[in-house]
Amino acid sequence: MTTTELQRYQQGELHKKLWDMANDLRGQLEAYEFKDYILGLIFYRFLSEKTEDRVNNLLEEDNISYRDAWNNEAYREDLKDELIKQIGFVIEPDYLFSNMIEEIGKGEQGKFDIEMLQKAVKAVTESTLGAESQEEFHNLFEDMDLSSSKLGRDVKSRSRVIAKVMVNINSIPFTHDDADIDILGDAYEYLIGQFAAHAGKKAGEFYTPPQVSKIIAKIVTLGKQNLRNVYDPTCGSGSLLLRVNKEAKVRKFYGQEKTSTTYNLARMNMLLHDISYQNFDIQNADSLEEPRHIDMRFEAVVANPPYSAKWSADEKFQQDERYSAYGKLAPTSKADFAFVQHMIHHLDDNGTMGVVLPHGVLFRGAAEGVIRKYLIEEKNYLDAVIGLPANIFFGTTIPTCILVFKKCRESNDNILFIDASNDFEKGKNQNRLRDEDVEKIVETYKTRQTIEKYSYAARLDEVRSNDFNLNIPRYVDTFEEEEVIDIQAVQVRLKEIDDEINNIDLELEKYLRELGVTE
Repeated sequence: MTTTELQRYQQGELHKKLWDMANDLRGQLEAYEFKDYILGLIFYRFLSEKTEDRVNNLLEEDNISYRDAWNNEAYREDLKDELIKQIGFVIEPDYLFSNMIEEIGKGEQGKFDIEMLQKAVKAVTESTLGAESQEEFHNLFEDMDLSSSKLGRDVKSRSRVIAKVMVNINSIPFTHDDADIDILGDAYEYLIGQFAAHAGKKAGEFYTPPQVSKIIAKIVTLGKQNLRNVYDPTCGSGSLLLRVNKEAKVRKFYGQEKTSTTYNLARMNMLLHDISYQNFDIQNADSLEEPRHIDMRFEAVVANPPYSAKWSADEKFQQDERYSAYGKLAPTSKADFAFVQHMIHHLDDNGTMGVVLPHGVLFRGAAEGVIRKYLIEEKNYLDAVIGLPANIFFGTTIPTCILVFKKCRESNDNILFIDASNDFEKGKNQNRLRDEDVEKIVETYKTRQTIEKYSYAARLDEVRSNDFNLNIPRYVDTFEEEEVIDIQAVQVRLKEIDDEINNIDLELEKYLRELGVTE
């Protein structure tokens, strides 16, 4: 079995288990609600196992169990200090996921109920109070409402439902020796993806399809093996930030997310992918209205902002250093360029920025036209425009594009246009970019070569002559000649068809007379 085949097999098995768990909750909860419980419990198991691994290392030479050490006051205080210092939180022995699974296995004689889990979850957050990790763990489990009547009318019924989910989660081999996939991360991304696919338009605001993330990540890390930092002002669940880390080693991650639930997912996702609380800074606020990293510059900036979202466009922004030089603010009904300006502000001189946006940003006029012209004519920051296929994002069928910006461009006399809109695999709900489609885009960006009906490096004077309209068909000619139709041959064939119909009618009339149906 090849590596790819093994990955697909393991992912298939994992996804089946996860969806079976979701089905256990279906009927009691909506899709977006059961996602919160499954992901929350997966995350709690991760924290619990991380605690056990670290405690085993700390007590390796002491020949004492975690429970015995915890019952010894001197050991307990030392363990707390070390755990807070090393992983940022503490889970005591009784509250370990493995211990609760043991209690569930005892049935009626076991100590487990949903109130025990509530105490355990609360204790994790409380253990971080006053520590450096406090902000990263604050309200992390607030979306997993264990007292909700939707889980059951009483403690017993709610405990039964959650216990069933926990047992299923326990059966997933997160650290299996022959696992060839990131089991924990894949489980997380699969559930977010399933939620996005079933929950409508809003889901797409925090989930970027992996192949699109891959294109952006490869472009912003091109030629680099290490990045000082990466920033996403609309980070959603954090998948785009983490994807960058797969292409180059990132030392620190920065992000901002407006929606509290999604902000919690992002912090969980960081920890799930073994990013230390010391190495990420995710903030919960509107990036445009309440920027939290305003004085910082980043080596890579990435984003998939909500398309054509509304923003205040308040006059105060005319004096904001992010917007003041442009002369115009993005319209209140379309914040697309407001996000671009915000990201440009945060881009370091040696950095690369990749952002996914709707095609309207390429050609809309008025204030957006003024901003677009400034970025190209005055600053020469725009490096590439990549047109993507339609219907590849959850919840929207509109075609999108990736804009690539650099403050110090090597190819400063042209802008590369790539029309990748026809290269995809058709899917039932969404179209999908294949690996070869991703590689073709990245390789074309890297070489900046002109490929007939696919890419073209347009000189700045060409863009200027088009009045800074970036609509891709103006630069990449994808026109297909229509096949010449032989009118005379068509007329001859139509005459033949008429003769065939007359002959059939005569034959049919003959049979009807023989049957006595007609005279």
